[in-house]
Order: sequence, then structure tokens, then C-alpha cells
Amino acid sequence: MQNQDISQPSAGKKLLKKFPLIAIAGLVAGAVGGYIYYSTVGCVSGTCAITSNPWMSTIWGGAIGYLVFDTFNFRKKKSQDQ
Repeated sequence: MQNQDISQPSAGKKLLKKFPLIAIAGLVAGAVGGYIYYSTVGCVSGTCAITSNPWMSTIWGGAIGYLVFDTFNFRKKKSQDQ
């Protein structure tokens, strides 16, 4: 067994620091919303670039959800002294 340095944050903590939980929740909510939009509204003719394909609709929904939810993430600003 290797001794791990306790002072090093785990990979999960590093990921949550870079992508806060609210942004990840927005990604999931947007992806679900994008798929629901595809299944309910969709594109009848099949020529719509986003809504005719469930994968594209889900990806774009996740991206929009991430961006919207990330705007509500208030990060602490680092002071000039540090």
C-alpha cells in the first residue's frame, strides 16, 4: 500500500471545485429537457439540425442548462493581496 499525502485534495473535490454542483445539476436538467423537447416537439420534416436528432437535442439542452445554472453560481473573488 502506498501512503497518500493527506494534504492533496481528491479527484472528486478537484472536479467539484472546477465544476460546481449547481452547474452539474444544470447540465443534467438541460439534457433531460432537451430530450423531452425532442420527443414532444421534435421536427416533423427531419430537416431541423438540432431537433431532428435526439443526441443533438440532448447535447444542446445540456449545454444551455449548464450555462443558465452556472450564472447562479456565485464564486468568491480572490482579493488583490493574496
